[in-house]
Amino acid sequence: MSEIIQWFDSLPKFTRYWFGLSVVFPIVGKFGIFSPMSVVLTPQFISQFQIWRPFTATFYYPTGFHYLMNLYFLYNYSLRLETGPEFASKPAEYLFLLIFNWFWAVVIGYLFSIPLLMDPMVLSVLYIWCQFNKETVVSFWFGIRVKAMYLPFVLLGFNVLMGGSAYFEILGIIIGHLYYFTMVKYPAENGVHLISPPQILYDYFPNIQGRVGGFTYVPPTQPQPTSERRHNWGRGFTLGGT
Repeated sequence: MSEIIQWFDSLPKFTRYWFGLSVVFPIVGKFGIFSPMSVVLTPQFISQFQIWRPFTATFYYPTGFHYLMNLYFLYNYSLRLETGPEFASKPAEYLFLLIFNWFWAVVIGYLFSIPLLMDPMVLSVLYIWCQFNKETVVSFWFGIRVKAMYLPFVLLGFNVLMGGSAYFEILGIIIGHLYYFTMVKYPAENGVHLISPPQILYDYFPNIQGRVGGFTYVPPTQPQPTSERRHNWGRGFTLGGT
């Protein structure tokens, strides 16, 4: 148990909170302490002022194999982003990334009646990591190797072939691309920032001195092989798999 606690404490701040809440909420719901319908995103969010729903819908997910795969990708890609060169020294900017993606997941989820937000949130973070590491070579099922820039679309296509829905992959890609275009691509190409993290985030989470960080729009020139765990996403609220 102490090793698990040490591992959990070693995670970077926001990945730790996100991962931890994404474990606690489904387990608590599994034991019937609350009704799942009381925590998912529904029209009651506005009509009855149930303001907790956008938050709880981000962390709650029915337990099962797909949920475990979501946890794996949440841990893997949120950890890579938060500790990578783009955000390692700028915790406020990584928190802003999560807030930005969460806001649009809530808006789109409400408009299109999507009750659970874990899928699009996780895939949006995966997409952003892939954009920052476009030339990194990622191993897919059956030894297939693809550049990271293609990974979200490979996941989408593979999941359709497996009989799943591409709905949540598309939503996650849209949200991730909206962030990447707004915060990285457009400023790099035009020299103008469309939006910036509010100062209050820097006040609470100042930049970490001594670490090198920051966005770069130019992809790395040398591929870096990585490997991903095999899985089958199945049906339902579907993310995709490597």
